[in-house]
Amino acid sequence: MAVANAKQELKTVSSVKQKAHQGEDATLQNQQAVGEALAVLLSDVFALYIKTKNYHWHMKGSHFRDYHLLLEEQATQLYGITDLIAERARKIGQPTVRSLEQMVQLKRLASSDATDLSADQMLTELHDDNQSLAAYMRTTHTLTDDANDVSTTSLLEEWIDQAEERAWFLGQTVGK
Repeated sequence: MAVANAKQELKTVSSVKQKAHQGEDATLQNQQAVGEALAVLLSDVFALYIKTKNYHWHMKGSHFRDYHLLLEEQATQLYGITDLIAERARKIGQPTVRSLEQMVQLKRLASSDATDLSADQMLTELHDDNQSLAAYMRTTHTLTDDANDVSTTSLLEEWIDQAEERAWFLGQTVGK
């Protein structure tokens, strides 16, 4: 059994070496679909950034300072991702969003114009949006992985972890 496993392993290594030598499995595929998915993701991240800043600006209550600082930190993190998403699309030869109107058309996360939300309602909404964003990122991760886009896939793994951490902090703050 050990000899059979060793032979199979050598065959696999040989196959991988041959594919690598021929350049197989090394090319990025389906750049257009990846670029389109990144445009939608950029729109979602920017929408969540704006909502987070909105709630940061309009926060009130006995925990104002703590919540205000938490949301500032989260908004800064979200804003930092936006440029990376847009530049990644450009690196694979695809366009990115060109206007706020286009972002509004592409985004999946809801905006908020509400003027009467409590701090807990704001934080709960942001918690839910960050969970949704992480789910959207996982879907995009599958697409980029299937397209052999290792760089975008790697970036998405980091961004998923960040979205989950933001959701965790918000959820723990409101008791979810």
